[in-house]
Amino acid sequence: MPGRSRRFFAKFFRHHDQAPDSIQPEAPALRSPPTRLAQPPVHSPPTHLPLEPHFAPLLQPDTLRHENFVLAAPAPPTAFTSVPPGPEPQNLTPTTLSPASTSPAPSFPALPPHSQGNGVFHQAHHLVFYNPQFNESSLSGYGLAQLLKYSMPSAFHDSSARYPPPKCHLRTRKEYIDLATNWAQGESGCKEPILWMRGPFGIGKTAIAQSCAEALEPIDKLAATVFFSRSSPDRDDPRRIFTSIAYQVATKCAQFRDIMNKRMVQDPALAAKSLPTQFENLLVHPLGMVDVPASSLDGRVVIIDGLDECRGIAEQCEVIRIIAASARKRTTPFRWFITSRPEDHINRTMNSTTVSPLCSRIELPVSRAIDHEILIYLTDELAQVRTDHGLPESWPSEDALALLVDRGAGLWIYVATMVRFIKDENSYGPEDQLRIVLEFAKGISTNVEVDNPLAEMDFFYTLIMQRIPPKLRRTVRDILLIRSIANRSLDDISNVLCLSEEQFRRACASIQSVMELQGSDIKSMCIKFHHTSFLDFMKDPRRSKELCIYGDFLVAWRQELLKWLHQVCSLSTGTVFSEPLLGFLF
Repeated sequence: MPGRSRRFFAKFFRHHDQAPDSIQPEAPALRSPPTRLAQPPVHSPPTHLPLEPHFAPLLQPDTLRHENFVLAAPAPPTAFTSVPPGPEPQNLTPTTLSPASTSPAPSFPALPPHSQGNGVFHQAHHLVFYNPQFNESSLSGYGLAQLLKYSMPSAFHDSSARYPPPKCHLRTRKEYIDLATNWAQGESGCKEPILWMRGPFGIGKTAIAQSCAEALEPIDKLAATVFFSRSSPDRDDPRRIFTSIAYQVATKCAQFRDIMNKRMVQDPALAAKSLPTQFENLLVHPLGMVDVPASSLDGRVVIIDGLDECRGIAEQCEVIRIIAASARKRTTPFRWFITSRPEDHINRTMNSTTVSPLCSRIELPVSRAIDHEILIYLTDELAQVRTDHGLPESWPSEDALALLVDRGAGLWIYVATMVRFIKDENSYGPEDQLRIVLEFAKGISTNVEVDNPLAEMDFFYTLIMQRIPPKLRRTVRDILLIRSIANRSLDDISNVLCLSEEQFRRACASIQSVMELQGSDIKSMCIKFHHTSFLDFMKDPRRSKELCIYGDFLVAWRQELLKWLHQVCSLSTGTVFSEPLLGFLF
């Protein structure tokens, strides 16, 4: 018993078998007698506690405390008296309390893992307590705290990390919000338990999902939300999706909370197990013990936004299959609203025979049909800027609004990014910011150096390209380069790159969030970009940097072709070059 505890007991007990009332005075060096401990009543035999040796430093004579429990003992008839300061006794031999009874030790509350360390009774042993009373405080919050630790609170719809969250502007996207909320309330013709909304990058899926969450929560139809984001390291972990859902359900249902807390106290490792095991132990089994009709959980909606931004292609597909299996077997009472980009692997999983019958779909295309909604958004947002900065009623002009709507081309993220750029407080003001935006929109982005109004979009485009495997990324850049320089058919491009039709399809599928491959076979196929800003980004070395398809990449490409041409010519002077290759090279 090192340290303070050793000196504490050495002052009072010199011999192992001395009773407390027979303690002899300390060494002559002490200027006053040591503390005396009163003899306990005869009817109160001492109780021996098999305490862990790491609890000594916080030992108190009357009350032993820990954040999750309290050990209290009644005060002895004679109180402790303080020992006046004096020199420390020399060469004291450590002593222990002698067992005075063989009474069985009472059970001690199991301690959470975080309580271990230099806590109460650190390195103490052979302790005896007289007439103890044990009052265990509630551990009801421990299991839930552990569950939260393994969750993604920053991905919840009302998280401060996402505030203010992207959501649909008033009087916009009402059609899609109504489709989703009516399905959630069982008021539409779609009875499937899974609703999948898919659409390309920047079309407004997250804003619609957020608006749906805010509409469903006040009417007690929302169970949980998870908004993934690959740009945030604390919002892209697939291992935390079911823990996040379980935690939110626990906050809404007291019966589920009690069950969940007990399970996490008994086995905190549940939150670190495989996805199927997590789903069974954190959702299916606990919900099976809940009176679901009485709990109002039946039919509540779980919103999973941006599934394609969850880390790992295999994990994304596994999440879909786990949810579909639960919906098919009715092991959970929820409806599942999932949004994603039209990534190839997600399309295949959703269209598989085991998932497709359980899934209703909403397509969210890029369309100029929503230009009027974009105009409403721009008008309202810039009117607020005008009011906040005391600008004239003529600002912005109708021509400026028309240009921004036209350049937006049905892509919400484009106009939303422009508005955020105009509102930027770290600037010379909204008038100057709007001037930069209009110059950019008119196609003179070469004059815009530091002030890039599309910096946010560039960041997303960079992420889209960086997540493509390096070998496939080179092929994608090759396709984009030839497509942008030579107006050739995709059949010609595949021949130049020596790609089979399947290889060409797979390469294009890796960027389906920004483009669509249309047509049934390679001879009739064409590429349709959802927004011209992506190809503009890939061509501009200042924006796409090392991903750019022009600049150094183009120079290296031409050098490679010339080297290959020289090798062929040296082998045969009669070689005839294909028209596509000659057209590209010259």
